[in-house]
Order: sequence, then C-alpha cells, then structure tokens
Amino acid sequence: MDRAPRLNEPDAALGALGAIGIGKPWPMGASVDVLGVNFAVCSVDATAIELCLFDADGHTELARMPLPGRSGDVWHGHLPGARAGQLYGLRAHGAWQPDLGLRFNPHKLLLDPWGREIVGTLEGHDIHRGDDPAHPQQRNDIGNSAVALKSRVVDDGVYDWQGDRALHLPFADSVIYEVHVRGFTRRMPGVPDAQRGSYAGMASDAAIGHLQRLGITAVCMLPVQRSLSEHRLVEMGLQNYWGYNTIGFFCPDPRLASSSNPRDEFREMVRRLHAAGIEVLLDVVYNHSAEGDETGPTLCWRGLDNRHWYRLPAERPGGYENHSGCGNTFDIRQPRVLQMVLDSLRYWVEAMHVDGFRFDLAPVLGRGNHSHSGNSGFERDGPFFKALQQDPLLQRVKLIAEPWDIGPGGYQLGQFPRGWLEWNDRFRDTVRSFWLHGEGTRAELALRLAGSADLYQTSGRTPLESVNYVVSHDGFTLADLVRYDWRHNQANGEDNRDGHAHNLSWNCGVEGPTDDPAVNDLRRCLQRALLATVLLSQGTPMLAAGDELGHSQGGNNNPYCQDNDTTWIDWAAADHTLSGFTARLLDVRRRLLPRGARWFTGVADAQGRTDLSWLRSDGEPMQPDDWQNPFERSLQAWFGCGLLLLINAGTAAVGFKLPAGNWLVALDTGIADGRSPHTDAVHNVIEVAAHCLVLLQVEGATSNC
Repeated sequence: MDRAPRLNEPDAALGALGAIGIGKPWPMGASVDVLGVNFAVCSVDATAIELCLFDADGHTELARMPLPGRSGDVWHGHLPGARAGQLYGLRAHGAWQPDLGLRFNPHKLLLDPWGREIVGTLEGHDIHRGDDPAHPQQRNDIGNSAVALKSRVVDDGVYDWQGDRALHLPFADSVIYEVHVRGFTRRMPGVPDAQRGSYAGMASDAAIGHLQRLGITAVCMLPVQRSLSEHRLVEMGLQNYWGYNTIGFFCPDPRLASSSNPRDEFREMVRRLHAAGIEVLLDVVYNHSAEGDETGPTLCWRGLDNRHWYRLPAERPGGYENHSGCGNTFDIRQPRVLQMVLDSLRYWVEAMHVDGFRFDLAPVLGRGNHSHSGNSGFERDGPFFKALQQDPLLQRVKLIAEPWDIGPGGYQLGQFPRGWLEWNDRFRDTVRSFWLHGEGTRAELALRLAGSADLYQTSGRTPLESVNYVVSHDGFTLADLVRYDWRHNQANGEDNRDGHAHNLSWNCGVEGPTDDPAVNDLRRCLQRALLATVLLSQGTPMLAAGDELGHSQGGNNNPYCQDNDTTWIDWAAADHTLSGFTARLLDVRRRLLPRGARWFTGVADAQGRTDLSWLRSDGEPMQPDDWQNPFERSLQAWFGCGLLLLINAGTAAVGFKLPAGNWLVALDTGIADGRSPHTDAVHNVIEVAAHCLVLLQVEGATSNC
C-alpha cells in the first residue's frame, strides 16, 4: 500500500507550500495563478478525491491531501505556493463494486483528465489494474505510484505567434493531405537530422516546400494528442504508431517532438504552415480512451468515475459498450464528458491555432440513449452537434467526420449535420471498383464524380461536404492498391487476420513488386487515373501522404503498429515523375474545374446549354439503359463552361466522338507527366488509351465554371 506524508507533515521537498484551501470549481484541471495552483476534477460517485504531489523525478510521493471543496460533481482545492512544473496525480475513494460499474481504488494513481502534460512511460501492466487479475471481482490493493504516469502543472504563458491567425480557407479551394508527422519526414532529405520525424521536421523548409509544390492547402495529421501503446503490442515488441489510443487530450505527444518543449514546437509548426498558406487539421479520437476494456489498466477516467465517463451496458454494467472496437466508449451524454471534449477542442483552436478536426469514429459522438438495445441511437441534432454549432469559437473551424463506428447502426454516411464534411467511402469503393475491377455501373460512377447527390443533396448539404478519396492511412497505399490482391500483415503479429479483407485492389497480374515493364507501366497508368478521378470530381479531395511518390508498405494494409521503414516514406525511392504529375493535376483543378457548393442540374439555360451533360463515347446522350450496362466502361462528362472529361476504364483504347468545338487537351493520364502529345486543337474524334482519363478544354475558355 502506498504511504505518503500528509500536508501538515514537514518535508523539505515541498518548499513553501501552504495549507490547501477550498479553491474554485473552474476551470477544470490545474490552473496557475499568482498565489499558487487551483485544482478541479469531477466525479459524481466518489466519496473523496486526494491530490498527490511528487518529486521532480516522479518516483517519490511527497504529500497527499484531500481536495476540500465540492461544488456539485466537481472536487476542488487551491494550493498556495505551488508552481508550474509540479508533478501530481489523483486518488479517488468510493465503492468497489465492479458488477455495478463502480471501480474506485485509491491505491491506483490517476491522471488529471484536463492535464496539459503527462510525464513518464507506462511500466508493467497488472500493477495498474484496479482489479486483481486472478480474481476480477476483488480490488487490487498493490500501490503503483512509483511507476504510474503523472500529470504536470503547466502554465501556457505567452507564446509569440507573430501575428498568426486561422486561415479560414474556403472549402471550394481545399485539398487535404492526410499525413503522419513522424513518417512524413523521418527519411526526408533536407530536414536536419535532429528534426526528422517531428513537429519541427514538419515545419522545415523541405517539408513545406514539397506541400507547396504539390498545391496542398491543408494537412490533416494523424493523432498528435498523447497516446499509449496497448499492452499486447508492447509484449510483441511493437508500438501503436498511428496514435489512435489517447491518454491525454490536451497534450501534444512528446514522441513527435525534437525538443523538450513539445507544446511550443507544435505551435511553431502551425505558425510556419500558416505562413505558407497551409491549414492544420487534427485527427482526434474522442470515442474511447487508452484504458481499454475491463481487463485494462486504471489510469484516469475508470478510476475517477467509471460509470459516468463510459457507456456501460444496462444488462452488464460491469463491462463496456464497445462501439470503438478498442474496449470502451466514452459517454458523450454525460455533461462532464461533453465538457472535456469541448474544452479540449477549444484548447487546440485557441492555444494551438489549429484550423479544424477530423473525428475518428464520429457516430459515437452522436449516440443517444438507445444504442445498447440494438437501435443506433445516432442523433444528428444531439447535444454534441448542438454544442459545436453554438460555440463562438468552434463553429468557425472545419469539422470532418469518419461517419461510421462498429456499434449497432454505426454506418451514418450522409447523416451528419449541415456544414460537416464526411469521409465518403462510397466514392472510394465505387472508383476502385470501376477502375480496378471492371465492376460497377456508369450511373454509380457519375453520382460520385458529381458530388454524391444521393447522399447529400436531399438534406440541404453541398457537394463540398463529400471528402473524396481512394486511399487513406487505413488500408493499402496507392502503389500497393495496384500491386497486391491480398493483404500482407504478418509483421503485425496477428497471423494476417487484421486489416481489411475487402480491398477492391488489383495486382495487375503479379502479386507484389516485379521487373515486368508492361505490368509496371499499367500500374503507373492506373495510379494516375485514380489520382485524377479524385482531384477532378466535385467535392473536397483528400490525398494520403506518399501516394504522389509511389510509397509502398509492402502490402501491409493495417500498419498501425509499424514505426519503421514499412510506414516511413522512402524519399530515396520516390517517384518524382508521379509527384510532378500530381502537382500538374492540382494546378489543372485550381485553374479549370468547377469547385463550388452548387449542385449540377442538367437543365438547359436560355442558350440551350446545360451545366453538365453525360454522353456515350459515340457522342450521343446517355439513355436509361446505358447507365446500368455493366459491360461499358467509357463515359463523357460535358461541362457547360467548356470542359469535357473522357473516361475509359476498359482494357482497349476507345475513340470518343466530341461535341462541336475546338478542344485542347488539358490533361492525359496516359502520359507520365499528364501533358498531351497533341499540339493542335482536337476535332471530332480523339482516341483515349485503355485505363485512362483525358480532360479537354474548349479553345478560348480561360477559367473555372
């Protein structure tokens, strides 16, 4: 059992601390003032909360004192003489009745949910469990404070932002680049060795220069909030590389920092990216915590107030609703859980200047009271969404949903509130099927190219709310999508059972790398066609970092635990021709493509022109039977502003009869750099090679629609 001196016991290490006072119930967490530090933590069911102070190494507990104030469900106290840098933890007293969801165990040191910095690494496993591993209904009274994680009091102070402000770029101009801070620059030439794989590396001239050459307007960073590796990964000698296992929602992860001050290094990265015209979006994980299921460690929320932080099944309150697939689910219905999420979001916007968020497994945040009974319980006007809509700060930032979780009714694509963007996996699967499998209809492809009206238009949303992509961090890279038919995840230690089995990929006849020039030419051609489909469609496009460089992960489609050459972009082997093609493609998108929030109507204006018409390869309008013909792989999209998109996903070249006019070739995916070999205007007919896409511009047209 842990033993620490009480506050009234003298101890030189405590310095000039005074007796703890009542303090105030706000703000939550540890807040520094001129006299000391105020502590506030919430718990409905606790009978007492103790504040524990530690030495600078975090190994020795110096003092333990009850928080004397209680206002509703907030326990609080003010400690005179305390200063920034003080290490501390919490102990919560209360009933131990796990079958009722009550898991109080004062022998386990707990983190502050609102803590700004976490110190230490999690050593051991069973010592951090609140229950006895051999007898789960019994409390584990072995003290863990010497090896437990601690919170550190932080005074954010004043950071010189040098006039930095949020960019608020229009969605119509947005091109999102999903990136892992470490993997992007770990092997990037031009980044100082000490900064590779860090926030500083992301802010380097080399990294920013690459983004600018491409024409990226926003980076969406895989989780940068402090996370932990699961115990089973540690036992296998692996770690959670992606970071979807959060333990500190207010803490920049120090493992991504090159300095001893991750917070200011992160801020400098944001400032430099903003100065380059690039927004910063964060992938955030508010659906679950790193505490896992009932066999996991007691680190924070479980020990403070288990049945108010987590969703517990009514029929089995000793367990957890697992809509995340990670063992637990935060209960966003509870006011303090909602407050923590909102406070965290505001912190990253206000104190760290980020421009928006992508919410992992976002339906969890909209689940109401019925998901345990088989009903999804998803409420598009639920408390979380209403709170964001009225918040004077958060209503201005970009909000992107991963619109599914694994709970009942968890697939909610198209169901989020207006103004939210959503990852559109229907776009991803349709485009993969059409180009790589020769499956799907032209009707489905046309819907995706034109903004997915079937998902968004009837609810008053815009085509820009569809995030169009064919590749994300989760699944094959673009290069592997045309290199492997099967996942190759053996290195993950799960006998190749993890990761997606339904990839809609095509190895072009050979599994894995090959020296066959015909196969490699086909693979490069398909990569260009897929990139062009994403970037020339109506909606908000997203690219995965490295796809423009031919980055391969050796067929691993779930490398969440691979912090090594598998995931680090191999810049020495980069396909710079493909990168140049991608930059040209983005330039064409900026200059020529219609990108607004208006839906195409297909209705003719007074001059008889339509904003969008669909034609067969012979130049005739598409008829009802044409749309559902599963054997035809060619299609023309004729934009009334003078653009013509020709698609040939078949295995043989196709001659397209063109509408009247003199047409210039703006882009041809059959050519490595996208530049057409044609020097003159094209009349009447143009041949499009197999597996290719061509964009034509009528002679004289100069701008987007």
